[in-house]
Amino acid sequence: MSFSIQELFNIDYWKQMFNVDIFSWNFFVNILDILVVWYIVYKLIQLVRGTKAIQLFKGVAIFIAIRFGAELIGLHTLSWLMDQVITYGVIAAIVIFQPEIRRGLEHLGRSTLFKTTKQEQKEDEQLITSLDKAIQYMSKRKIGALITIERNTGLEEYIETGIALEADITGELLINIFIPNTPLHDGAVIIRNDKIAVSCAYLPLSESMLIPKEFGTRHRAAVGISEVSDAVTVVVSEETGGVSITLNNQLLSELSQEEYLKILHRELIPEEKTETKKNQLQSFIESIAKGGKK
Repeated sequence: MSFSIQELFNIDYWKQMFNVDIFSWNFFVNILDILVVWYIVYKLIQLVRGTKAIQLFKGVAIFIAIRFGAELIGLHTLSWLMDQVITYGVIAAIVIFQPEIRRGLEHLGRSTLFKTTKQEQKEDEQLITSLDKAIQYMSKRKIGALITIERNTGLEEYIETGIALEADITGELLINIFIPNTPLHDGAVIIRNDKIAVSCAYLPLSESMLIPKEFGTRHRAAVGISEVSDAVTVVVSEETGGVSITLNNQLLSELSQEEYLKILHRELIPEEKTETKKNQLQSFIESIAKGGKK
C-alpha cells in the first residue's frame, strides 16, 4: 500500500483507518502508527523549544490547520495550494531547521542507544566535580559567576549571543573564564552536551517582584532562564560569595556545599525517575525554603 504526504491530510484516509474491526490486527497497527507519529512530533517540539525555530514551527502548524479547514469547508483551490506548500515544504524545512536537525542527531549519538548508563553517569559525576571545584574557589574569593546547564529545553537562542568555546569542562577553565577584567568573564557560561558551549552569553532577566532587592543582575538572569527553560543555573555572588541555584522558576540561595551538591546530583545524574525520588527532591527544596533561605 503506497503512502504520500497528501494522504496524511486527507479526511477520507483517516476515516478508512478507523473503519475496521477494533479487535483486528490492522486496527492495532493503525493505532501504533499514530502513536509513533505523535511521539516523533513531540520529540521535535522538544528539540526546537527555546530556539528561534519554534516560531517557524508555529507557522508550519498554521499551514496544516489551514489545510484541514479548507478540506472541511470544501475550498478545493486553497486545499490544493496548501498541499503544494506542505509537499515542497519538507525540503525547505530541512534547510530552515538545519541547526536543530544537526543538534538532534548529535544528541541521538550521545544517547543511551550508543552509550551505557555507567558512561553517562561518569561524565555527569565529572561535570559536578568540576563545578564544585570552581564554585569553591570562586566563592571563597568572591568572584562572581553565572553557569547555566542545558537539559531538555534547547538554549540555542541564548548560545548564539555568546562566544563559542566548545571546550571540555574543567574546574580550572571555569575559574579562568570568570576571573575579573578578562575578556570572557562577563555574562553567562552555558554548558551543553558535557561541553562548555559558550561564555559571555546573555540570559533573559526576570521581572519577578519576588526576587529580593539585594540580588543583582546575575541572580535575575538565573531566575529568568529558569522561567523559560528547565535549565539548572549556578550563581556565585560577587558581593557575598554566596552560592545559589535556580531551577523550575525557583531561586535557592545561600546554599552550603552539601546542599548544592545534593541538588546537582539529583538534577544532573540520570537515574530512575520514581515518585519517591521526586517527592524527596521536592521535600528537600521545601525544607531549604522554610529554613529562611532567600
